[in-house]
Amino acid sequence: MTPLMITLLVVAGIALLIAIGYMNHVVENNKLEKARTRIELNDRLRRCGEITETFPGQLMTAELKLLLTRLELNVCQRLLSLEKSDAAMKERIAELNALVAQGESIPVNNPPAPILTEAKAKDVRFLLEALHGQITRAAHDGFLPTNEAKRWIREVRHLLVLLHIEFFNNLGQHALQQNQPGQARLAFERGVQYLRKQQDPKVYAEQLDGLEKLLARANAQVMDNTAPSDGEVNQLTEGLKDAEADADWKKKVVYD
Repeated sequence: MTPLMITLLVVAGIALLIAIGYMNHVVENNKLEKARTRIELNDRLRRCGEITETFPGQLMTAELKLLLTRLELNVCQRLLSLEKSDAAMKERIAELNALVAQGESIPVNNPPAPILTEAKAKDVRFLLEALHGQITRAAHDGFLPTNEAKRWIREVRHLLVLLHIEFFNNLGQHALQQNQPGQARLAFERGVQYLRKQQDPKVYAEQLDGLEKLLARANAQVMDNTAPSDGEVNQLTEGLKDAEADADWKKKVVYD
């Protein structure tokens, strides 16, 4: 074997080793990417299910329910493409397809969940933030058209305003029931100020008018509670008369 042949064999061996190493690297990267994608999709699936199941019924609409079902279906289909033998996923996809086929006749079974505390308001706000994330991610993936995604982002903002309206209204009404007009006035004031700061307050003119009337009612009760009663007025009047008489007597003594 000539030196040239030996050299060519060595070079070929090195090239083969490099090729094998590169292929192993590509395979490992593909495995890591697949695992990362699976984790991300499962997280999105969990969040989507949480929104669908726990969103308050008074804020849930058939259109929103349909959107959430479509988003969940898209994620499930992508997960199935990673694990084609997943029977449970195939069954879930069939269920979701049946729901999507109903369009806006899709059943909405979310029970109402009154927003009575700040903690509950925060929980719902977190759900809205998660919904916002689901929509933007679906648009980024190309599943939702840009125009549809923008429309839903506006709807999420609208739902956030409705959340605040319900919270301030319930907070103030509860304070009135507990005979705490001062606390009620504070809650209604916060609601009125919040609505006045919206980009288009006219959209919420009816709700603003309602809160302003409740604010006036609470304010009137506060004023009634701080005004002196008839007995207190009489005592005050008598006290003033006594003070005036005492002052006149002192003046008389001095001048005499």
